[in-house]
Amino acid sequence: MAIPKAPAGDVGYNTAVESVRDEEYPMMKGSIYLDHAGTTPYSKSLMDRFAQDMTSNLFGNPHSFSASSQLSTSRIEDVRLRVLQFFNADPDDFDVVFVANATAGIKLVADAMRSLPDGFDYAYHQMSHTSLVGIREEARNSVCLDDGQVEDWLAGTGPFSAGDTAGRTTLFAYPGQSNMDGQRFPLRWAGQLRRNCGSGANRTYTLLDAAALVCSSPLDLSCVDTAPDFTALSFYKIFGFPDLGALLVRRGAEGVFASRRYFGGGTVDMVVCLKEQWHAPKTQFLHECLEDGTLPIHSIIALDAAMDIHGKLFGSMLNVAAHTSFLSKRLFTGLGALRHGNGEPVCTLYSLDPSSSTNGPVIAFNIRNSLGAWASLAEFEKLATLKGFHIRTGGVCNPGGIASALGLEPWEVKQNFTSGFRCGSENDIMAGKPTGVIRASLGAMSTISDVDSFVDFVGEFYRDESVPSGRPELAPQDENSQLCVRGIFVYPIKSCGGFEVPKDVDWEVKLEGLAWDREWCLVHQGSGQALSQKRHPQMALIRPSLDFERGRLRITYAGHIPRQLPREITVPLSMNPTVFQPLVSLHSRSSRVCGEEILAQTYAAPEVTEFFTGVLGVPCVLARFPPGGQGKSMRHSKAHLQKHQVPQPSIRPRVPGSFPVPPSPPDSDSERVERRILLSNESPILAISLASLNELNKEIEKIGGSQVSPAAFRANVVIGCPPSARGLPGTQHTPYAEDSWSRLCIGDVGLEFTMLGSCRRCHMVCINQETAEKSEEPFVTLSKTRRFDGKVFFGTHMCYAPSAHAAVTKEAQFPTIRVGDVAAPSW
Repeated sequence: MAIPKAPAGDVGYNTAVESVRDEEYPMMKGSIYLDHAGTTPYSKSLMDRFAQDMTSNLFGNPHSFSASSQLSTSRIEDVRLRVLQFFNADPDDFDVVFVANATAGIKLVADAMRSLPDGFDYAYHQMSHTSLVGIREEARNSVCLDDGQVEDWLAGTGPFSAGDTAGRTTLFAYPGQSNMDGQRFPLRWAGQLRRNCGSGANRTYTLLDAAALVCSSPLDLSCVDTAPDFTALSFYKIFGFPDLGALLVRRGAEGVFASRRYFGGGTVDMVVCLKEQWHAPKTQFLHECLEDGTLPIHSIIALDAAMDIHGKLFGSMLNVAAHTSFLSKRLFTGLGALRHGNGEPVCTLYSLDPSSSTNGPVIAFNIRNSLGAWASLAEFEKLATLKGFHIRTGGVCNPGGIASALGLEPWEVKQNFTSGFRCGSENDIMAGKPTGVIRASLGAMSTISDVDSFVDFVGEFYRDESVPSGRPELAPQDENSQLCVRGIFVYPIKSCGGFEVPKDVDWEVKLEGLAWDREWCLVHQGSGQALSQKRHPQMALIRPSLDFERGRLRITYAGHIPRQLPREITVPLSMNPTVFQPLVSLHSRSSRVCGEEILAQTYAAPEVTEFFTGVLGVPCVLARFPPGGQGKSMRHSKAHLQKHQVPQPSIRPRVPGSFPVPPSPPDSDSERVERRILLSNESPILAISLASLNELNKEIEKIGGSQVSPAAFRANVVIGCPPSARGLPGTQHTPYAEDSWSRLCIGDVGLEFTMLGSCRRCHMVCINQETAEKSEEPFVTLSKTRRFDGKVFFGTHMCYAPSAHAAVTKEAQFPTIRVGDVAAPSW
């Protein structure tokens, strides 16, 4: 199916993409792909074609001479030629080396340059992907250049002083297109540098990272004199399948690899090991010397099919380029036109205007509210994910581009790191600046509908149409509201199902939280990362219960259990050392929970590991993190009062960003009290209000949604009016009054709890805790009614705060709460 002509006025737009998506990309139904730079869906026809090839032929190791091996060799060489033809590269002037991905091709060049007798010097463009930046660790000298400095180099002013680089080879690397904002850089740089510095003692080679460029644009290497010496690219970013990359090497630069030391299977003609150390490398073709080991035969065969199907669907890369260029202009214009009620722009755009530049189909931006505050990247991605948009946020592996766009000086980046920021951290606004961007990358399968839906989505959730008018009016709080504890829950295994405390049981309260709450977790056997429902929703179906009579933690699974697994397993509640094995040793790594490194103990019993691995389909082990640890066996609360929480009762703004935000309460490290926690995310105890939940459900029902259960918020304590008081005058609790509470007394003896601040929510609240099914609510409605400072909140953190002057009683030594206890807040 070739790409048709565009309708009048829509130059370059592919009107057949919608039908192509329905027929060829069924996995895209209900999803909008705006992350084509990193996620490209594969075609149904491609997979059918590949499956047919695999079931009709037998492909053997090409290092042999059997019929199946010779078939592999023939097909591989045919595909190698097709790759060169795809990029208009003459086989007499270029060779193709198959690699795992673009980064592997880049590393192959770095390894060769490092092996040169005098090493090499390295210059790279500031918009380079991290894969290019990393080469600097292998160089004698390295420098990062902007556009102006590259042009100065072309004009004769080199980036290195003559005394430091005399007689040494230089490598210059740059992206064909920035993966951060789509900016494209002149391919003429390679030819100009070769003419200026291509020979003599200080020869300069060029490395082009074409991974982002070739996703949506043709790459023409027909002129060998102007082509880069080395071009790294990834095929899955073009075709969606297979996972394969290539390094295109200009034959005039093959000599760089002559000093390469390592050799693997298939790259040598003869090797002597006994008594002498000698080998004879293959010399006929460069790729024979560099493709160590057995080639990814089936991936190369799949590439043949991919090029065929891609051509049938889209015609040529010129068609894809025209299509994506049209859409990028529409997206840029749509986002740029969004305005708040006070006239301020919703989006800060970092990409150049596609209408007047050579920018690729990538739009990088951030969002501000009507008062100029930045929206959280993590919160944006959570909401976008729930609405079916596939985008990327954060540093996008482009440190120079991010620093340049956001105005981050090196000291600021280092200070952010010292303050705890890491790649993927949710604390993504630091010192008044964002730490990354939102990136929308358009591809061959993108449509006008995708673009318009995304612009509408940003407008719906982030545009404030009201005009700010000072401080909100304050609603009086009914301080005589009758409240009590309506439910108590603990979650023995982090991110798994909850255990409801029986109504007639007194439950111990500790400084770390409620007894038995989040002492265990499931740890990935490979990464050491604690598992979470956000990635594994079926964890909600793992149901732990506490059996104090037998001293066991009993665990069942409410979903389908593989036949070979038991219906239930148990582990001792006691800390019996014979059932544990260390999670870490001198040669292994520790676990991570919420970005923090911890030391825990894992259970040695195979039946325990097999149970959790079997029901989740994830290789994991059960680990325990009991109270009383030190160092990495101890964690502290991170909860604190938020800006929307004021000392006196207040109403919440109905439209995010509509009112000025009061000053934040003190929250510096020196002013916080260190409060221990176990494996909870932020605080010892989480509480929710039934009045607030009822208010939220009313909002959900207004738009035709179904009510959500209190279980969705995974609270420890549920506060509400006593059942007998419901509907009686004077007993209705004001929704969201908990925002203004400072303390809460529970029970006849008046256990005191300090309120630590509102709970920031993620889309885990959208997982039904009974079925493990995921929906949009309640996060979507919360994003409209409970978003402050760009973050979504519901519920409140608190901790037990015993008085240092209280009399020592049995209640003080063993504090407890139970369902039905009176709960009295204070402001």
